[in-house]
Amino acid sequence: MKINSEQEMLDFGKEFAKKVEFPMVIELIGDVGAGKTTFTRGLAEGLNTKEQVTSPSFTISKSYALTNNKKLIHYDFYRLPDPGLMSEELNESINDQDAITVIEWGESVAGILPEDRIIMKIEYTENGNRIITF
Repeated sequence: MKINSEQEMLDFGKEFAKKVEFPMVIELIGDVGAGKTTFTRGLAEGLNTKEQVTSPSFTISKSYALTNNKKLIHYDFYRLPDPGLMSEELNESINDQDAITVIEWGESVAGILPEDRIIMKIEYTENGNRIITF
């Protein structure tokens, strides 16, 4: 899939939300600035969160309330090459039947990620667009 703008990435996230089934784990792979958090913002908006989604680069994780006691949990392990206790928290999130768990920079926790997760790779093109593969 080709994404031409930030708005298209947000719209893609909103459309993706229509296909979400709980629980779900989504691993986002892409360079800094590829649009991982932008996709997650669109996903959250499509899931009807009222909260502002921001990158969890410094906080490692953020949880957003959805309707019907569901939640979206967003992790970013970019600054955490050894997740330590965060592995336990992530494992709880992955196994939460009422959660969609989105993981950026998941290499350090790859051993605990479920095999049936959705892996979404976002790559830059020469003209600044993005190509998404699953």
